[in-house]
Amino acid sequence: MTHSAYSQKISKEMREKVRGIGRQFAIQGDFLDVEEIKSGHINATYRVTYHQPNGQRARYILQSINRNVFKEPLAVMRNVEVVTRHINTRVLRLKKDLGGQTLSLFPARDGRHWVEGVNGGVWRCYNNIEGCVTYDVVENTRQAYQAARAFGSFQDLVSDLPPDSIEETIPDFHNTPQRFARLMEVADADPEGRLGSVGEEFDFIRRRENLTHCLLKHQLAGAIPTRITHNDTKINNVMIDAELDEAVCVIDLDTVMPGLALYDFGDLARSATSPAAEDERDLGKVRMQMPMFEALVEGYLDAASGFLNDQECMLLVDSALLLTFEVGIRFLTDFLEGDVYFKTTREGHNLDRCRTQLKLVERMEEQSSAMRRFADTVVKSKR
Repeated sequence: MTHSAYSQKISKEMREKVRGIGRQFAIQGDFLDVEEIKSGHINATYRVTYHQPNGQRARYILQSINRNVFKEPLAVMRNVEVVTRHINTRVLRLKKDLGGQTLSLFPARDGRHWVEGVNGGVWRCYNNIEGCVTYDVVENTRQAYQAARAFGSFQDLVSDLPPDSIEETIPDFHNTPQRFARLMEVADADPEGRLGSVGEEFDFIRRRENLTHCLLKHQLAGAIPTRITHNDTKINNVMIDAELDEAVCVIDLDTVMPGLALYDFGDLARSATSPAAEDERDLGKVRMQMPMFEALVEGYLDAASGFLNDQECMLLVDSALLLTFEVGIRFLTDFLEGDVYFKTTREGHNLDRCRTQLKLVERMEEQSSAMRRFADTVVKSKR
């Protein structure tokens, strides 16, 4: 389903609050209207329209950072500032003009790129990228290709930015061995008495402990480098030009951190290759669609093959297996702990989510040889 981002009118009180926030940014013109963007799940996001002195209308995105999720919002802002400034500099150098098709922070009147709300909270302002839509789910191979190319392009644009120039705002986010160890601890304690109901899932994970090291061991050996990564590679974080049906740029940079480039590809493969919902109860619907995977490989390598090394290119399939496995571990851990992290809407919700991830791991394992053959063929064509 396409959309420009789901939006809805807001209360008069919130309208005035957002209007007041807008006054703190260096926006020219008169405030006209505001609508809330509902496509995100973490931050509060508003699209604000102004009547400019030249008679035209301009729209901006005002967003408050969720302090419950991001404990150090200023660290998040520092990362976003570094990354957007670097990307804009490279785009300007390559295209000679920004063209409005990159994500840019708009300055506050005091020169910073963030302001503080009346009741606390950190707010920032982005340019509104006009003429674009987003997709909630990958519906066809063209969308898969465009999403993968967009994230590969993002990684390419920051590939010359030193990883230590930004902060690790969520420590050990993709430390899968640590996620595995945490699951073992929770299982030993079994605080909610649920371990007996998940024996099959628990054994499935325990038998695959070696998988948790499949990327980190290469990083520790110096074979694959630490890079700057996006860490939220869902297709709804890709802006698509509505007329050309081509990826423009990626958005939602709050989880940008030092990491492995393969984390981004692996998580995109996890979210884009199966037609089933993340919490699908009918596991017969969980499939690893080979055409989707092929489109992801082609799109990603079309953009990223220039900076990836040979070892990284060889581990594309491993990353897909690992990230799917890791998310399954996280869902099962939360289920055993009593559903304390992920929001749930029904009994056994996290267990359902875990089962879909583990079933997708199984489906990937069944097709891993074909996946590797295809990836190797594309890699060789790029070398």
